[in-house]
Amino acid sequence: MGRFIVIILDGFGIGYMEDTKIVRPQDFGSNTCGNILKNMPNLRLKNLEKLGLINALDLNIGIMKKNSSAIYGRAALLHKGADTFLGHQEIMGSKPKPPVEEPFSKSIDKIFNVLKKQGYSVEYKGDKIKFLLVNGCVTIADNIEADLGQVYNITTTFDMFSYDDLIRLAKIVRNNVKVSRVIAFGGENISIDEILNAAEEKENKYIGINAPKSGVYKKGYRVHHFGYGINPNVQLPTILGKRGIYVCLIGKVADIVSNEYGESIHCVDTKEVLEITLDKFKNIKSGFICTNIQETDLAGHEGNIQKYADKLLIADEYIGYIMDIMNDNDRLIVMADHGNDPTIGHSHHTREYVPILVYGKNLNPVNIGTRNTLSDVGATIADYFNVSATENGVSFLNSIYSNKKSRYS
Repeated sequence: MGRFIVIILDGFGIGYMEDTKIVRPQDFGSNTCGNILKNMPNLRLKNLEKLGLINALDLNIGIMKKNSSAIYGRAALLHKGADTFLGHQEIMGSKPKPPVEEPFSKSIDKIFNVLKKQGYSVEYKGDKIKFLLVNGCVTIADNIEADLGQVYNITTTFDMFSYDDLIRLAKIVRNNVKVSRVIAFGGENISIDEILNAAEEKENKYIGINAPKSGVYKKGYRVHHFGYGINPNVQLPTILGKRGIYVCLIGKVADIVSNEYGESIHCVDTKEVLEITLDKFKNIKSGFICTNIQETDLAGHEGNIQKYADKLLIADEYIGYIMDIMNDNDRLIVMADHGNDPTIGHSHHTREYVPILVYGKNLNPVNIGTRNTLSDVGATIADYFNVSATENGVSFLNSIYSNKKSRYS
């Protein structure tokens, strides 16, 4: 065993899934990677090219070419929709359970009564559509940035309500709703009036706090994501951690994946995330590192092709640094969690296949095909470390080793 590192280029899909026409018609025609290269034909990501990005994309666009020595494939999203939280849980080996999709208005009275019984001060806010204000400083409402109906936000100012109190409140809400996610977050040096003034309605059905407008990101931002039907005990970080194997989650993955036995480092800036990743990789002899590059996804939300390409170039550079210092036993996977096509005409994630690009010395060049779930990555890493299997996924470890080499050599 050696070091196994996964780099997730958040939102970097390689073409819409077959079911998109039926389940997400707004995403039909999406191809995050392909459309970026189409708009920027001179963009060259030399290390991703070496890893087989164009092989996985299977389109001749721009100056990048296929590599006959690559180990590559693609993976479908097993979870419904195209969600960062569920995508990462799936990568870690969970089998996503279908959540309920409904506006917060469907649960508002239940949550109001539950919180009242718990001793909270609760009041309704809003005109036509209502949301909740708790203890005069915490809002509970729809998330209006994600796919509508899948996420509820709990927003506060830490000048009036502590992070620990926020987590306690969020757990009560989570236990009483069945949507995909409950996200609890807040910031410092903001007033509750600023939060309330950022309330916006969508589609005459949803109401939520516009998070950037509220000011929560400006100082002291902290966040925790609570998913539906997620059991950390059958996920890769917990399985490895219980065996005493080092686990480090860096970037957004640290915000959304449970890692009780390992190290979680929260940051967003692409260069900072990758500098930390490189440093951690250099300073361990064995273990698992998973890094999320969030700013690609943010550029997709903005519809900003140039910004997306700039972040890819930074990631590509650092991927090269990591490849250069890998030893015979180390393994690297570069992948994504969903798509976020900046050219598609809307600001949400896109339901796309994602690339699975594998690198290591003494491995077979091979097309590992279309995997049915992102969980095949988690299953493969569990197989590599020879630990118990994740809840979901099929390992492709054996297919990338030559007949002359032991998989644990």
